Amino acid sequence: MSSSLATLGLRLSDWFERWFPDAFALALVAVGVVFAACVAIGSPVVQTAQWFGAGFWDLVAFTMQMTMIIVTGYAVATSPPVYAVIRRMAAIPKDGRGAAAFVGLFSMLSSLLSWSFSLIFSGLLAREVTHRVRGADYRAVGAAAYLGVGSVWALGLSSSAALIMAAPASLPQSIRQISGVIPLGETLGLWQSLLMAAVLLLVSMAISYYSAPAPTQARGMSEMGVTYQPPARDIGRPERPGEWLEYSPILTVVVSGMGIAYLIREVAMLGPGILLELNHYVFAFLIVGLLLHWRPKSFVVAIGAAVPSVAGVLVQYPLYAGIVKMMTESGLARELAHFFVAVSNQHTFPVLVGIYSAALGLFVPSAGGKWLIEAPYLLEAAKSLEVHLGWVVQTYNATEALANLIHPFWMLPLLGILGLKARDIVGYSTLQFVIHVPLVLFLVWILNYTLAYVAPVVP
Repeated sequence: MSSSLATLGLRLSDWFERWFPDAFALALVAVGVVFAACVAIGSPVVQTAQWFGAGFWDLVAFTMQMTMIIVTGYAVATSPPVYAVIRRMAAIPKDGRGAAAFVGLFSMLSSLLSWSFSLIFSGLLAREVTHRVRGADYRAVGAAAYLGVGSVWALGLSSSAALIMAAPASLPQSIRQISGVIPLGETLGLWQSLLMAAVLLLVSMAISYYSAPAPTQARGMSEMGVTYQPPARDIGRPERPGEWLEYSPILTVVVSGMGIAYLIREVAMLGPGILLELNHYVFAFLIVGLLLHWRPKSFVVAIGAAVPSVAGVLVQYPLYAGIVKMMTESGLARELAHFFVAVSNQHTFPVLVGIYSAALGLFVPSAGGKWLIEAPYLLEAAKSLEVHLGWVVQTYNATEALANLIHPFWMLPLLGILGLKARDIVGYSTLQFVIHVPLVLFLVWILNYTLAYVAPVVP
């Protein structure tokens, strides 16, 4: 199996490096395809263009949040204390295959707590591991760093859909009237969901291990045109009086103290879960990064080093926002959902929901936002077919991640850190995709038989 998977991984990687377009070009293709589909179902050309233009700015806040996550996460990860931990972790694997499996394991486990943490830290770990381990393939290890977002992330506390359904304050009234509030015990806490996460984690690790190429065929960082550069440590000394504050920890202590006081108050009032909300998450990373670097100058240097990695996010996310607007306003997303619902029954419903969610994820790569699009008619259909509503949410979570394996949207922050193109790692992530699709669809189908329908309590 090792030789076969390694050969297949290399062939897929070589093919995608040759034929896979740049992520920005792929985003433009997606715009054109969705535009044509909207027009094909009867939407006026000018109106569809209007929707695209109007939606272009809908993800501005999210784009800024992602940008801040990347730069503040990078600052935290490259601070002397944290990067020392990353280096110690990078010394654990001893060969190329072990390196891919180890990075994949870290990526998946960390993604269950925070997908953004997983992307940033796994990228830095992949870079350090490939530099240290002789015979490690940068493409295979880089793809392994993406496994968290491409497999199990939504089956943990990173799940926007599960958190939305469990929080009355976040749940739109239109959805609450259908399903009521679904507690986390009925979604993330289901033993069926935990079993599915465990199976995916083990299978993904095995694929990463056995598909990694032999040392003689591996391509390291230098072969991929990437130069290894450890975080800069020497920030120099102040040369003029005006630079003294940049090198003094006084402002760090004052501002960090204010930030910590704010976060403590928020946690006391709203609970520790508030730190998973993106704005609070970014703010916490900003404060932690400032403290770990200690001197403002060191923090600013780290932020500056992270800025090139956000270029793809800034340019491409608005395009996907326009795609979302076209699909929702034209009714294209609704038409697709109605088709899958119409041809399903109680037992096949989770499978068809999974296929639909994965397919839609290719054009609407936003977990929480996409769930708000799908939830009203999927949950209504689940009620009429008497399918466990919490399992519908988990089916969505498990299958929504499938599209991430072949879609560059969520790869962009990781690619910026790795210094690679989407085509460099998508061969190995596609191999994961080919195995994950039938496995996940089988799991959501067979485990559905173990769950009894529970009528929702609608306020």
